[in-house]
Amino acid sequence: MQAVISQRVEQIRQWLAESQLDALLIPHEDEYLGEYIPAHNERLQWATGFTGSAGMAIITRDKAAVFVDGRYVVQVRKQVPGDVFEYRHLIEEPPMQWAQDNLATGSRVAVDPRLHSGAWLEQMTEKMAGSLALVCIDANPIDTLWHDRPAATLSDAKLMSLDFVGTNCAEKRTEIAAELKKQKAEAALLTQLDSIAWLLNIRGSDVPSLPVLLSTAIIHADESVDFYIDPARLPAEFSAHVGDGVRIHQPEELEAGLKALSGKEVLIDPATSNAWAGQVLNGAGARMIAAADPCLLPKAAKNPTEVAGMKASHIRDGVAMAKFLAWVDAQVAADNLLDEGTLSDKLWQFRSLDPSCTDVSFDTISAAGGNAAMCHYNHLNQPEPSVLEMDNVYLVDSGGQYPDGTTDITRTIAVGQPGDEVKKAFTLVLKGHISLSSARFPKGTNGTQLDALARQHLWAHGYDFDHGTGHGVGHFLSVHEGPQRISKVYNPTALLPGMVLSNEPGYYRADAFGIRIENLELVVEVETNGDMTMLGFESLTRAPIDRRLIDLSLMTDAELAWLNHYHQTVFDVISPSLEGDDLAWLQQATAPLTR
Repeated sequence: MQAVISQRVEQIRQWLAESQLDALLIPHEDEYLGEYIPAHNERLQWATGFTGSAGMAIITRDKAAVFVDGRYVVQVRKQVPGDVFEYRHLIEEPPMQWAQDNLATGSRVAVDPRLHSGAWLEQMTEKMAGSLALVCIDANPIDTLWHDRPAATLSDAKLMSLDFVGTNCAEKRTEIAAELKKQKAEAALLTQLDSIAWLLNIRGSDVPSLPVLLSTAIIHADESVDFYIDPARLPAEFSAHVGDGVRIHQPEELEAGLKALSGKEVLIDPATSNAWAGQVLNGAGARMIAAADPCLLPKAAKNPTEVAGMKASHIRDGVAMAKFLAWVDAQVAADNLLDEGTLSDKLWQFRSLDPSCTDVSFDTISAAGGNAAMCHYNHLNQPEPSVLEMDNVYLVDSGGQYPDGTTDITRTIAVGQPGDEVKKAFTLVLKGHISLSSARFPKGTNGTQLDALARQHLWAHGYDFDHGTGHGVGHFLSVHEGPQRISKVYNPTALLPGMVLSNEPGYYRADAFGIRIENLELVVEVETNGDMTMLGFESLTRAPIDRRLIDLSLMTDAELAWLNHYHQTVFDVISPSLEGDDLAWLQQATAPLTR
């Protein structure tokens, strides 16, 4: 592989010389700027060999560097040849900083504007002024050089019935058009794949883990939509499904569609739309309004049908989790210490017993012992997966995609008899989880204002965790959905009834163990005896939390009552679907804890 990568880098250098350019920037993203990208758009992997989900490379005429964050510092050294690429930290030494340090003043850096957000390009052009020139290229050299590039996986659109989505496309278009008028916009460009899927009540399987269709849309203030997708991918019933006013165009007609907005006020989200689209609009004389994608908030606040589906899918997911957890305990009891890959595959087997489960919602994190201390660990990136470690823990973070909902759950499981330090850390994480789950807060509260609730018990003992506490989750859409978030990093979005967020505090001790407890929570209105209606959370996830890892001396009576009530609920809703050894295991796993 090293020789292949070396040859590809030389081909790019030849292209640089022919084009009179000094460097090429290769991000991980594709033109949709989403978290997950299909195989045919893995340009960074083609150029470097790196398979991680975030990163960037820069190839100059005589140097090359690959940039990854802390999740991938081990993996990148195994996959990317060190005699071709320097290894750099994406956060500590950002790529453009490296470019400034390694290129002569006035050097011309090639940028594919389709693969960067408008906000990023504007910011970097400003920052590099006087040192480097960012040159936007019309054609990406990798697309020409990649001879064995896989064909795009273009699935047929699946129409989502009102039984699943609750609101028809025409009503959603009316809602978004009203928001455009409020913003004094005549049209909005929609590039986020989950926004388009939500608006048109369609799903697909073009992207791993994300049930969407590779496409683009423009919605107008008159409620009509121009939808850019191959019409052959749409079923005959599509027109009746979406209602009047949805026009279909081939994807290659998008540029003409953008130019047709000449002279109009067009809303574009600079954080999520690629720079190329903004350049076309600007060149055509459209007046751009920089604002958030207008589908984000309505999509995030689930309607009653979507809420009911999320609850139902979590019960079925809980059945799969219970079968898996019972099976793991049985394997450990039989001294069969399995490896992380076998465990991950077995969990998918249990999920797929439900024919409605279409996919995982992300790559399963299956981490034994010290590997669990890497919070985004992936056994597939290791030379070989580790096996379960006695008297330690096993952490599994996973989820499923169902037509009525998306799930995401983390459980930390005792293997043998973990020591007191592990139990103390687990209990502090659980106390934070319960504090957040039990919170009451007024309307207008954002996730940043709640974040400390999940950390307070860890902080009291001098511990913390270096990731957000909660992310939004879509309805049969993205497992990481904005704009809401629970995190130390400031997020202005107020939590609204119907939003779904994860609640996942953790604790990680390097090379020793890792702990995370994650449920999904629904934001609901809560009646109080006070002056106003408050908001709170209702747990959606239905799977036991490992009682064997709890230090009862650290738990309050109220926390014990919460846990026992949660476990009773889990038993009530998933026990009817279990029998034999699985049912016996669930009875024991959800039995009330007493001092």
